[in-house]
Amino acid sequence: MANSYPHELSLGDVYFSPLLSMVTLAFLATILTVVILNRLKISRYLYVPSYVFIAILTLYILLIDHFWIKF
Repeated sequence: MANSYPHELSLGDVYFSPLLSMVTLAFLATILTVVILNRLKISRYLYVPSYVFIAILTLYILLIDHFWIKF
């Protein structure tokens, strides 16, 4: 009985957790989102932009976990 969900990612003889790829992808998506918010000048309406960055990062991690990697 094979599980279709990934347990670990291998690069050569080194094994990585899927959490590492999920956090990396979420971080890159968050940076892209923040750049777009800055170019559209929406970020000046945010009270504490660093908290918004962490909130968006958390949102992307949850979405990637729910729809793509599925632990």
